[in-house]
Amino acid sequence: MARRQQRRRRRTDRSDFWALVIIIIFLLWFVSTRGGSDPSGEQTISQFTQKSDTKGTIDQAKPAAKVYGGLSQQDYQKLAKQNFKSGQAAYLPVNHNNSTLIKNAWRVNRVIYANLDELNRTSHSNTAFLQKRNVAGDGLRVRQVVEPTGWHYNRRNGTQIYNRGHLIAYSVSAGIDLDGNYNPANLSGDQNNPKNLFTQSAFSNQRVQTIFEARVRTALRQNKRIIYQATPIFRGSELMARGINLQAVSTDGVLDFNVYLFNVQPGFFFDYQTGRAQVDRQMQVKEVDNRP
Repeated sequence: MARRQQRRRRRTDRSDFWALVIIIIFLLWFVSTRGGSDPSGEQTISQFTQKSDTKGTIDQAKPAAKVYGGLSQQDYQKLAKQNFKSGQAAYLPVNHNNSTLIKNAWRVNRVIYANLDELNRTSHSNTAFLQKRNVAGDGLRVRQVVEPTGWHYNRRNGTQIYNRGHLIAYSVSAGIDLDGNYNPANLSGDQNNPKNLFTQSAFSNQRVQTIFEARVRTALRQNKRIIYQATPIFRGSELMARGINLQAVSTDGVLDFNVYLFNVQPGFFFDYQTGRAQVDRQMQVKEVDNRP
């Protein structure tokens, strides 16, 4: 009788063990495939591999191998891996907010416009060597007609979603022609220049980028000479930028910043591969102090 009871206990223990194994396997499958919605697990793997060590990548930047420095390709790729999380701040400091531009490289008042890439994106840096005469008023602005990659219908239920974001702002590019040279006959700032526009969220453009453009404009009015660089950051072959790196330094070193702005919009989710937006009421962006 005792032997029978022992055998039953062993069978019960083995049954419990295998039941536990099955439960664990099911839980692992459920998590890795999002409950079956991602059968191959590719999305989950992508989430883990695209996460980056913010402190390790953002705090240690090196200048590009150019006479004026700026964003290197290595750091470009590190920024491209940054994933925005709802509720996060709208921008991050890069390199402890210190520019990697070389302030002594300022020589001639001009803008170096990079060519569009093979996907017609402004995925390279535009670098401006600015002075006081480049500050522009709004009186000569014209309607924007260029449609950069990732551009779509501009409004959803009365909410403006997209802007044609200037890399080098209209307000600090007076006299600069399409070739990037200063021409006193050109009284307006940069406008319908395909090499200087990208699809940007209205929030990122109007509420965040303007903070740093105002700082550049203020310093120019103080007769400082400034190197200013803007680089839209694309991930892979996506047509809409994930964000934009802005950095500036004055020749006297008083103005100096280096930031990465996420290309996000409160209340919306972007498919960066196409640029299309979908309503997402859970998407929140931490407000920032918009004073210069």
